[in-house]
Amino acid sequence: MVETKKIFSQKQVLSWMCILIAVLPLAIPNMNFHHVMIMFVIFAALGQSWNIITGFAGQTSFGHAAFFGIGAYTSSVLFWKYMVSPWVGMLLGALIAMGVAVIVSYPCFQLKGHYFAIATLAIGEIIQQIFVSWEYVEGATGISLPILPEGFLQLQFHQSKLPYFYIAYVLFVLVIVVAYGIEHSKMGYYLKAIRESQEAGEAIGINPTRYKLFAMMISSFMTAIFGSLYAQYILYIDPFMVFSLPLSMKIVLLTVLGGLGTLYGPIIGAAILIPLSEYTRILFGGTGKGIDLIIFGLLVVLVACYQPKGMIGLFGGWARKGQRTGGEKGE
Repeated sequence: MVETKKIFSQKQVLSWMCILIAVLPLAIPNMNFHHVMIMFVIFAALGQSWNIITGFAGQTSFGHAAFFGIGAYTSSVLFWKYMVSPWVGMLLGALIAMGVAVIVSYPCFQLKGHYFAIATLAIGEIIQQIFVSWEYVEGATGISLPILPEGFLQLQFHQSKLPYFYIAYVLFVLVIVVAYGIEHSKMGYYLKAIRESQEAGEAIGINPTRYKLFAMMISSFMTAIFGSLYAQYILYIDPFMVFSLPLSMKIVLLTVLGGLGTLYGPIIGAAILIPLSEYTRILFGGTGKGIDLIIFGLLVVLVACYQPKGMIGLFGGWARKGQRTGGEKGE
């Protein structure tokens, strides 16, 4: 039998994925499709950010909506109250989210397994309730951002959604580059060692808390960036929208569906979930009557039962089967 070989490298596959994503909105000039593509790249990037702390380091977080919301609220409040550029607010929001991540994660990293996951869930709910009760940011009422003449500095575009898409796309590609760099760096190998066995990692001289903190800082920073971008795109936020548990779970589930711990996973998961979610909402109105969540839940159950590695594991299995079949024919 001919030995199975890789046809394409990881970098080549990611490059072709990014090129395809970039040209699709130009090939399909439809406003609804452009909206779906914007949400797709935002959630693919969020999944990739979450993947760094959970897929690489093995620390399951159910509270990433907290960092998303901090980014959204920081840029929105600065823009709404003080007319500070959204780009400045985006950077400040990411830095604040990173600081909060350090403060809350350090004690939580003393916990392991499902105890850590429950702690992150609780922290996310606590932060949401703080913003619900905080009058300075309008509490549960939320914030409607002022509409200004369109322009890059104001991060507002009224004639077309394409500028929003390509801004989100550039940030998405940067997240992919960062995740790729981490995976193939010394830090990436340390994180994977911690994921497999923290005790074994400590035995060979790795400081688990330090590297888990680094991973959480990077993950929270990138998550907050997309929270700010989302706020500028929607032009309205409230605590139930940007700090919600369903938002955290959507990030978790699309990554698990696509393939946890892989660079392709969040992209594949978002490519399935986000069009499903957005088009059912467009078709049925409101939240799509939950049809997208029903279908997505069934997909996650099937993947968990039959292919724990996610869709990327399924595709890999098909590819290996095809190569084996071709090898047997060539003998």
